[in-house]
Amino acid sequence: MADVAERAGVSTSTVSRTLRGMSTVSPEVRARVEQAARELNFAVSRQAASLVTGKTGNVAVMVPTLRSWFMGAALSSLAPLLRAAGLELNVYVIPDMAARTSFFEHLPARRNADALLVFCFDLTDAETVSLDNLGMPVIYVSQHVEGRPSVYVDDVAAAVHGTRHLLNLGHRRIAFLQTIGASGFSFSSQERLLGYQQALAEAGLPLDDDLVVATEVGDKRGAAEAVGKLLSLREPPTALFAEQDEVAVAAVWTLRRAQIPVPGHVSVLGFDDQPVADWFDLSTVAQSPADMGRKAGELALALIDDSDADHVRHVVLPTHLIPRETTAPPPAPPGDDVRDI
Repeated sequence: MADVAERAGVSTSTVSRTLRGMSTVSPEVRARVEQAARELNFAVSRQAASLVTGKTGNVAVMVPTLRSWFMGAALSSLAPLLRAAGLELNVYVIPDMAARTSFFEHLPARRNADALLVFCFDLTDAETVSLDNLGMPVIYVSQHVEGRPSVYVDDVAAAVHGTRHLLNLGHRRIAFLQTIGASGFSFSSQERLLGYQQALAEAGLPLDDDLVVATEVGDKRGAAEAVGKLLSLREPPTALFAEQDEVAVAAVWTLRRAQIPVPGHVSVLGFDDQPVADWFDLSTVAQSPADMGRKAGELALALIDDSDADHVRHVVLPTHLIPRETTAPPPAPPGDDVRDI
C-alpha cells in the first residue's frame, strides 16, 4: 500500500479509502490511485480489510445441487449482481444428508461470509436455529420460512391457477404427477400438490388418491410406469399436471410413444417453464429463477448494508400460465358426435 501511495503521490490512508470504495476521495485522486495499483498489480487483502470493516466481502450460498436448471439460472443472475457490488460468491454444495450433517457440525460460512443464501432446503427446527445464530443475514430462496427473510413464489397459488386452466378447458379427471426427492431437500412438492387439491375442491370435485402418482425427475422408465398406472384406472384421467417440466416432458414422450395423442386424448401441463418446455411446446406454469436469484442478492445487499434493518422481509415473485400445444379440451365422450341423418 505504501508503494501505491508513493507512486500516486498520496498518503497510505488515501489509498486505503480509495480501494475500499469510500466516497470521500475525489474522482481525480481515485483515478491516480487505481492507475498506480494496476501498474503495481496491487490487490486489497480481504483478510486485512475485514479486520477494519468487520466484513469479509463474501456472500455464501447453500445449494443441494448445481446440476439443475433452476440453480444454474438463479446463480447466473446472482453472481454478477454481487460482483458489481464488490462481493465474491462462495457456493456450498450439499447433495446428501452426510454432507448436510457435516455442514451443520462445522458451519464453515460462520467466519467466511457477510450473508448466507439458503436454496431449497426443508430444514429442521434445530438447523434453522443454527443458522439464526450465525450472526449474519440469512435469506431463504425458493421457499418461505416464517419469520425469516425469504424470496419465493407462492407454489400453492401457482398450482391452483394451473389446475384451473385444465378445469376451464373442461377436464374433470385430472391427475397430479409428483416428484420424489431426497428427504429434506424438496420444499415445493407438497405445496404444489396442495394447490392442485385446493382447485379441485373449489370446483366441487372429489379428491381421488389414485390420481396422484409419484416418480423421480429424470427417470424415464419411472415416468412411463406412472403414466401407465394412470391409464390403467377404470376412469383414466384426461389431463396430467406434472410438478416439474422434466416430468411433464417424460409423460408427453411416454404418451406419444404409445400413440396416444397429446393433447387430443390426454392434456399435459408442466411447472417451471424450463427451456425444455419451449422445445416440446409444453403448456406450463412459469416462474423465473433468474429473477429469484437477483431479488435474493438485492435483499442480501440491503441487509448487509443496514444492520438495523427489519430482517423479516418477504419477496413474493409472480408466476404465470403459458398455454402451448399440450393442453386442449378433453375428447368428447362416445356418442356425443352422433348426428341424425
